[in-house]
Amino acid sequence: MNILITGSPGVGKTTILFKIENKVRAQGYSIGGMHCPAILENGKRTGFHILDIASGRKGILASVQGDKGPTIGKYRVNLEDIREIGVLALEKALETSDYIFIDEIAPMELKSSSFSPVVWEVLESKKPVVAVIHQRSRHPFILKVKNREDVVIFNLTVENRNQVLEEILGLLECISAE
Repeated sequence: MNILITGSPGVGKTTILFKIENKVRAQGYSIGGMHCPAILENGKRTGFHILDIASGRKGILASVQGDKGPTIGKYRVNLEDIREIGVLALEKALETSDYIFIDEIAPMELKSSSFSPVVWEVLESKKPVVAVIHQRSRHPFILKVKNREDVVIFNLTVENRNQVLEEILGLLECISAE
């Protein structure tokens, strides 16, 4: 099953993903995949890390200080770290993890030509996948993912986030019981 979480910026998509990961890990399952937490300097976002959930390996997804790579807004995207950390984390998760988490499928990550093929491979696998996906992007790959028949999409809001968390945990319990 592929579960996608979308919603406006700052609504709590990554927070809910962490809560799901913690619950799955507490039940004894192995998890893998990637996170892209913000880099804050003096309270201002200056970029994003890219982190391998299983190994803890960390790099830079994008930064205002970057001097090479494609741009998205004020950020320079680090294609090498997407490939060497994010893509490898997803490939490793396919081999060794019970559950795969992706934060997030979004335009920055999709600047890497190696990202979308491995995400598609993850979604095609029999492993449960929980991913945050960009809400407003019209990127063809994001639209393709959202239109898969095997996805359940949750549009997170401040009002429904506790209910959504319970619904997702309920779906995952059904999976682990099979």
